Amino acid sequence: MKTKLTALAVTTALVAPAAIADEMTIVSWGGAYSKSQLRAYHEPYSEKTGVTIINDDSSSGAVAKLRAMNEANNVTWDVVDVVAADAIRLCDEGLAMEIDADSMLAAAPDGTSASEDFGDLLVSDCFIPQIVYSTTFGYRTDLVGDTAPSSICDVFDTAAYPGKRSLEKNPINNMEWALLCDGVAKDAVYDVLATPEGQDQALAKLDTIKDNVIWWSAGADTPQLLADGEVVMGSTYNGRLFSVIEEQKQPVAMLWDAQVFDLDGWIIPTGLSEERQARALDYIMFATDTQRLADQAKYISYGPARKSSAPLVGQHADLGIDMAPHMPTDPENAKNTFLYNYEFWADYRDDIDAKFQAWLAK
Repeated sequence: MKTKLTALAVTTALVAPAAIADEMTIVSWGGAYSKSQLRAYHEPYSEKTGVTIINDDSSSGAVAKLRAMNEANNVTWDVVDVVAADAIRLCDEGLAMEIDADSMLAAAPDGTSASEDFGDLLVSDCFIPQIVYSTTFGYRTDLVGDTAPSSICDVFDTAAYPGKRSLEKNPINNMEWALLCDGVAKDAVYDVLATPEGQDQALAKLDTIKDNVIWWSAGADTPQLLADGEVVMGSTYNGRLFSVIEEQKQPVAMLWDAQVFDLDGWIIPTGLSEERQARALDYIMFATDTQRLADQAKYISYGPARKSSAPLVGQHADLGIDMAPHMPTDPENAKNTFLYNYEFWADYRDDIDAKFQAWLAK
């Protein structure tokens, strides 16, 4: 397979400019995250190539939509931003093309190969890592009384912290946090969650706060709910909370305890024409080089996925503040992290999601 992919990459590099599509649809998550991609990747790429980029904020439903597009033989997306577990699922189902990192992605400035530079973050043959981020909680500093929350289990303590919480409308992270706060040891969470009894245990714990939850589907929802004072605390991606705290200056603070580390990156759908695939590969080569990944950290507090990018992370482009202390990987923030299990969710997502949605509907 690698020989075939290398040949494809060489062929792509030799395609005449007129044979490469001059418009592409890039799918991502919206909000502050898409804005960071726009400034770090899309705008400079369009300036360099003249290509028109259409932004689509549908990543939260990417797996289902790509399945439907494939079934209809009408794939309208060119590059799609997904979390690692979804990339594994799409790859397993043949809905994402395989990537040979060392021929299709740029080497580091010192010549280090892309596969070595990305290292263990290449968790799927189809996944091009972009950022390390975390899902964690923000809380309203003016609504939590004299003692700010310090533990993930404070989310489940409605006596000490009355008011609404916001949680993502899917089982991922919620189930893990529920088990942690129901006494399951961190290193046993996925073993427990693999059983029907463990799944029921997690849902029973979530039942204790279900009446106090506003469910969100887009990463921008919780920051808005916090800014409006509609929730006292809520989960979302750490970069979204950075935006509401540092850029919008809202009375919000971070709860880093049991933050869940995860990877986000690109896939290229299968089923594209030769011209569209050539454009997608050209964009990926550009957008995931060492400097571009470091550039995204100027606009949002996510760690770049390449080792060679880390030393280039400096200050926020507009605020002038050092970005390193706002990264989920900062030692002070990473004292008690929870490591997301990509393989578990790739294997169990469909079944647990059906069970979770049925529980929500009760």
